[in-house]
Amino acid sequence: MTNRQLAALETKKKLLKAGKGLICKKGLSGTSIEEITEAAGVSKGTFYTYFGRKEDIVSALSQSMFGEILDAAKAAEGGFISKLIYYMVNFSGYIEQGGVKLAQEWVKNVVNPDLVENEFDRGKLKYDLKSVRELFSFGVEEGALAKSVLDSRLPETLVDLLYGQMFCWSMSGGAYSLRKRTQAFCDLHLQKLLEEYMNAVI
Repeated sequence: MTNRQLAALETKKKLLKAGKGLICKKGLSGTSIEEITEAAGVSKGTFYTYFGRKEDIVSALSQSMFGEILDAAKAAEGGFISKLIYYMVNFSGYIEQGGVKLAQEWVKNVVNPDLVENEFDRGKLKYDLKSVRELFSFGVEEGALAKSVLDSRLPETLVDLLYGQMFCWSMSGGAYSLRKRTQAFCDLHLQKLLEEYMNAVI
């Protein structure tokens, strides 16, 4: 990678970091492109080199972070349940870290997908369903899960749970830890939910 490419990557990271910080505090509608560029220390014109509109920052943050969580879950130590717990807890942890206002933006995107211009955000729920199914397929390939789990609705049910928790948490104004709530669910229920599909000792 050339020095110019490295500098461009660094500028984009600054814009993403500034955008995330402002959107988490003020919400997407309450944040202007001028505020983002000022916080990043770049000109307004520079913003349009990397993003078409401020909503694209939310999309870029989502795609990057949730993809990293899936990859890290596959590489996590332990058996399949440990990997699934890693994914679910860190999924909720990222939502919590992003803040209530950002979570509310994602909830709105799911409720009104036709109003979302960005393709990734419009398909965020589908993306997350695909990611969890991919993790379950990984478990089958590794020999930890019976193939029949892929015919079950368990991956979809767990995504429903994550989205339901995100919705309730954002509606509560962040009154409790979303990450801890997800961890508690995993500790109490995942073993039982997966019991009939397990091929290996966790």
